[in-house]
Amino acid sequence: MKIEKYQEGERVTISPGEYFVTGNPGVISTLLGSCIAACLYDPTRRLIGMNHFMLSNPRYSKNLPLNISEAGRYGIHAMDILINAMMARGTNRRMLRAKIFGGATLMKQEAATDNFFCVGQVNCRFIVEYLKEEEIPIEAMDIGGNFGRVIHFSNGDYSVHRRKVDSRRSGQVARRDRYCWQSAIEQQQDALTQIDLW
Repeated sequence: MKIEKYQEGERVTISPGEYFVTGNPGVISTLLGSCIAACLYDPTRRLIGMNHFMLSNPRYSKNLPLNISEAGRYGIHAMDILINAMMARGTNRRMLRAKIFGGATLMKQEAATDNFFCVGQVNCRFIVEYLKEEEIPIEAMDIGGNFGRVIHFSNGDYSVHRRKVDSRRSGQVARRDRYCWQSAIEQQQDALTQIDLW
């Protein structure tokens, strides 16, 4: 996990297997391929959290229920850790909303025609089924496809800025990403100074 301070806020970059929860002004970022990032938020508590997980096997039979597979156990573990961390900060599980990203199929796309799902497909299927089962509404999603993603999740308006990964313009893209998360933090700080007390 990498933490960058900016003015009164921070940008936290998480890696696979990590999660982060905050109620402070800030942005949580990550880079996704076939992995999934679940961005959860509670608008009543002004609390956000994100995890970054990849299920444990490269391929699963299409007719195997996910809840009895290693994939299901690992995904449930990653989601439970994030939800429990948010509940420890005061959220009510019923108030949670979700935005989900990732799950790309980056290699061997022709394998999707046989009797197996590839890891990106399994990840997409898992997160949608999990959130439906837990009755956590999905407010936005950008899953699947054949491209990686960089995402920035803001605690200001709970927006997620997403861009496709394009390594050909890495310097220009890095500057644009930095501008994106710094602007999000500045907007959060402006909103905090405009609070009316009654």
